[in-house]
Amino acid sequence: MCTAATYKTNNRYFGRTLDYEFSYNETVTVTPRNYPFKFRKATPLPTHYAMIGMAFVVDSYPLYYDAINEKGIGMAGLNFPQNAYYGEEIEGKDNISPFEFIPWILGQSATIDEAKTLLSKINLVNINFSDQLPLSPLHWIVSDGTNSVTVEQMKDGLKIYDNPVGVLTNNPPFDIQLFNLNNYVSLSTEPPVNNFSKDLALNTYSRGMGAMGLPGDLSSASRFVKVAFTKMNSVSGDSESESISQFFHILGSVAQQRGCVHMGGGQYEITIYTSCCNMDKGIYYYTTYENSQITSVDMHHENLDAAEVISYPLIKGQQICAQN
Repeated sequence: MCTAATYKTNNRYFGRTLDYEFSYNETVTVTPRNYPFKFRKATPLPTHYAMIGMAFVVDSYPLYYDAINEKGIGMAGLNFPQNAYYGEEIEGKDNISPFEFIPWILGQSATIDEAKTLLSKINLVNINFSDQLPLSPLHWIVSDGTNSVTVEQMKDGLKIYDNPVGVLTNNPPFDIQLFNLNNYVSLSTEPPVNNFSKDLALNTYSRGMGAMGLPGDLSSASRFVKVAFTKMNSVSGDSESESISQFFHILGSVAQQRGCVHMGGGQYEITIYTSCCNMDKGIYYYTTYENSQITSVDMHHENLDAAEVISYPLIKGQQICAQN
């Protein structure tokens, strides 16, 4: 399972955790403007906006988990089992396979309104990348760092929701996740007031008691509430260092540690990586489960008019600074 979020200081930020029990050897991947995107049922994009994100590159094709483009639009796909539905082609629609969805949107959208226009024409079709790589059941967050939408295609059709919290996790569907926040309306960053009874002298005996009831488990519904509360009450400076540090702390509030979510046998779900993208500068920052040092890849350090993808393997080993 996974968590995605947005954040804004002087710059706009977008990122996610990838929580899973194994890795596909994903890499930070830059797709330049002249890489020829071919689609199974849609018109090719021989030229498009450049993008950077995390991808599993197969036969030189980037299968993006999450990415931002050079115009500052970000998109991430998160697991949505038992709910995601991919159907047959529909005449008059842009019939896109889910593995093509991120480059289709990011390749052509310079604004969130342009992304919404493309989304309104989408039909996600059931076409696997290959026999060895079947489709994953996903839903998506698309954002410009200020405004966000959630995209879910289920059996009763395509749904595009405005996402005022700029957060996405997994099940249940987004409208239920958003409604569930009503159950936490009394949470506060301030010390609690005794509303229990005027006849009892109840005391605040610890800091942080205003947020008592904030979920702490690793279910997707609880992670949605936890990150929404953490993000929407977050305070940081405006510098790049302060901003990205705070973003990693926001997503760190729902990090998964090996041993806490047993997947059967000897497998456990962990936070394989956490990303933070500066949407204004085109910089992709990440940490991995074993490496808590922040690593960056700047798309503008590459030739964005090239025609081949550029990939950087993740630095997974722990980086320790010895002070003596």
